Amino acid sequence: MASVGKLLNPIFLVLLFVVFFLAFLHPMSSAGSQPVTAAYQNGSFFNGFLEGYNTMDALAGLAFGVTVVTAVNQLGKTNPFSNAKVTAKAGFLAESLVGLIYVVLIWLGATTLGQFKASADGGVAFNQLMTYYLGATGHALLATLLTLTCLTTAMGLVAAFAQDFHKHFPALSYVQWLGLMCVASFLTANFGLDTIIQWSTPMLMFLYPFAMVLILLSVFSPLFKRDSMVYFWVVLLTTVPALMDMLASFPPVVSQSAFAKMVGNFQQSYLPLASIGMDWVPFAVVGLLLGLMCHWYKNKKYLQTVTE
Repeated sequence: MASVGKLLNPIFLVLLFVVFFLAFLHPMSSAGSQPVTAAYQNGSFFNGFLEGYNTMDALAGLAFGVTVVTAVNQLGKTNPFSNAKVTAKAGFLAESLVGLIYVVLIWLGATTLGQFKASADGGVAFNQLMTYYLGATGHALLATLLTLTCLTTAMGLVAAFAQDFHKHFPALSYVQWLGLMCVASFLTANFGLDTIIQWSTPMLMFLYPFAMVLILLSVFSPLFKRDSMVYFWVVLLTTVPALMDMLASFPPVVSQSAFAKMVGNFQQSYLPLASIGMDWVPFAVVGLLLGLMCHWYKNKKYLQTVTE
């Protein structure tokens, strides 16, 4: 894993910088003059937010957290405060750089509309861009970029999930979990990208609300002393809209069934923010209020018992 950070990532960033440099020297068109695509003419923020589910960053972050903390511990930062401080600094720096890269990629994609039609597949758009600037050489450069990107991400993910699963299910060693993760990833990849997206989207629609609320609860858990009742109520109520969102996002064989249509009609008619796919937010807030009320009541009863 150390080689990934020291060797592969710098090579990837240098190659990406070459692409950016060429685009800045000779942009295909003015990004600001391109029309906004239909999906982003209304509710662009929430549409982009939901599209972000497909990146699985939040879900991966829950597993990557173990890897990051382990790596920081190996650097000698074993004190919880120093560990958190180093992790926060590294996270801020990484997020800033990644954010900058994404902004440039957005600009880059917009400029391609002066030469090519809008594509639903970012890989196709990037391939067109590389062909425009470098021809056949661009294909080789793009293949190298994709290989490095996928390799570093794959290595990080299988290692992170193996560590996480070994921590929670220690009956199997880390190496055994690592092997299982590699085999499972290999088998899944052979279904093809379209099939994977088609069937993973419902799972993401179900799991992402939980990932969001768990991350936020973990960050603010000192305020309610990590009371499990707060977690219980938030997760319980979040389950309701998450199940409905999952059902609605299944392929037509499921989502167009009579039961799914009935649930979908009820969801769109009665659940707040359902039209923008954020109906889990009000449920999570209500769950938080109930959890905090239970936490407050439990503390009150405890104090009464102590004083008596």
